[in-house]
Amino acid sequence: MPRPVTPLIAADLIIRREDGGARILLIERRHPPHGWALPGGFVDVGETVEQAAVREALEETGLEVSLEGLLGLYSDPGRDPRGHTVSAVYLASARGEPEAADDAASVRWVDPAAPGVPLAFDHARILADYLAQRTR
Repeated sequence: MPRPVTPLIAADLIIRREDGGARILLIERRHPPHGWALPGGFVDVGETVEQAAVREALEETGLEVSLEGLLGLYSDPGRDPRGHTVSAVYLASARGEPEAADDAASVRWVDPAAPGVPLAFDHARILADYLAQRTR
C-alpha cells in the first residue's frame, strides 16, 4: 500500500508572561509569508508536537515556556499559502524578555484584542478563539 499524502503538522503558541499579564507575544516573520504571527513552526520527525512547541518558542524568542494547555487544532487547507498544514495551538507562559532569532525578525508583546499589526496565516481567527475562551 502506498504511503498516504498528508498535511504537514505544526505547533504554534500563545505565549503570556508568567506574571499573568494580558499581553501575548507575536513574532514578525523573517521569511514569506510575511507579517506578524504567533511563534511556532513545523514538527520535526522524532519529536512530539509539545516538544516542537517548546523548541520553536526557544528558537524564535529565546524564551523557555511552560505549556498550559491546548487551545485547539487548526486544519483549514487554505490556512497556510505554502500548503496544507495542521497546527496545534498551545497556551504557554514564559518569564523574561524575548529576543528575535531564527525565523523571527522581531518580537512584540501585544494586546490580543487589538494587535495593531497585520497577522499572517489564520492567526486572527486563532486570537479570536483565544479571546472567546478567556471570556467563558
